[in-house]
Amino acid sequence: MLRKKPITPYGWAIKTRLAELQMDQKEFCERNGIPENRMSDLISGTRPAKKYRKLIDDILFTERRLPKAE
Repeated sequence: MLRKKPITPYGWAIKTRLAELQMDQKEFCERNGIPENRMSDLISGTRPAKKYRKLIDDILFTERRLPKAE
């Protein structure tokens, strides 16, 4: 399927993290109560969707920001 809008760097970060978790976009959205169209908006950068961006950041990227336990 050909995309109308290119994927943003943030969109690639989302897709990469979902691949690491072996989860597709639809499954992630269903599990976390995020509308699929908002996820698509974030991936392509067509809308800021700030509320959902924060939620996605918290779910997908928070653990990466934590310092490693020694």
